[in-house]
Amino acid sequence: MTNSSQTGRRSEGLALAAVGLSVVLWASAFVSIRSAGDAYSPGALALGRLLAGTAVLGVLLAVRREGLPPRAAWRGIAVSGCLWFGLYMVVLNWGEQQVDAGTAAMVVNIGPILIALLGARFLGERLPPRLVAGMGVSFAGAVAVGLSMSGDGGANVLGVALCLLAAVTYAAGVVAQKPALAHGSALQVTFFGCLVGAVVCLPFSGQLVSDAADAPLTATLNMVYLGVFPTALAFTTWAYALARTTAGKLGATTYVVPALVVLMSWLVLDEVPAWLTLAGGALCLAGVAVSRSRPRHRKETEPENGSATVAAVADAR
Repeated sequence: MTNSSQTGRRSEGLALAAVGLSVVLWASAFVSIRSAGDAYSPGALALGRLLAGTAVLGVLLAVRREGLPPRAAWRGIAVSGCLWFGLYMVVLNWGEQQVDAGTAAMVVNIGPILIALLGARFLGERLPPRLVAGMGVSFAGAVAVGLSMSGDGGANVLGVALCLLAAVTYAAGVVAQKPALAHGSALQVTFFGCLVGAVVCLPFSGQLVSDAADAPLTATLNMVYLGVFPTALAFTTWAYALARTTAGKLGATTYVVPALVVLMSWLVLDEVPAWLTLAGGALCLAGVAVSRSRPRHRKETEPENGSATVAAVADAR
């Protein structure tokens, strides 16, 4: 029992470190997207990012000789690849060109709530009171950050609709990816999902060539950075963590992103945050802490992650 408990804690610790790296890299993508988005159209930026990510992941897959994932993983890979890697990146890039960053942050942060609800509906995951309470606190923090960072121009209907669509596709992609990880490795699921997303974005290849010809080197380097780190590395570490915990609980950790964006903007761009921004960031962190906390009376025999749920879903299929 002691060895099993230690193994469980070690596995959870590694998963927490993996998702921590993911959210830090996704937060750093905020600055890169804003920079590259001035020179690249939404579809071209998504395609260039996915091509760079696919190239890096393909090399890693070849070095590790992992080959093709089992047939049972392909449905989840295809769905997550189309929705999360493909459609999500295009509509998010487009949405951020229509509305200010604060409004985009508020709308997209509906995603973790949708992940928890979809996980409960399709994966049989529980909705513990602490998870629900933590998401509520974090969402309030995201709204505070969004309001404090909103520009004077307001939001238009198209921009809000695009960010809402991005939240829906992100949540659906995470839930679809979860069962695939019961059959394929994190690297396999991420590489082929990224490849599917790149194929979906191929209609933007003409725009990518045209934009690349006129884009400054800094914008192109930002696009490559997005593909190598926030895509290839961050999506792989996310998949590793997702295979070891529930989709709802992992989704709640992404509420750390607004707080990290505020900090990075302060340190890198010298943008001093307002008090409301700092308070919102603190709420985001507090909500994540609540969502990941455990009740003191929790039994040792209770499952630590969603592996049992995934196995049950796989058996049902």
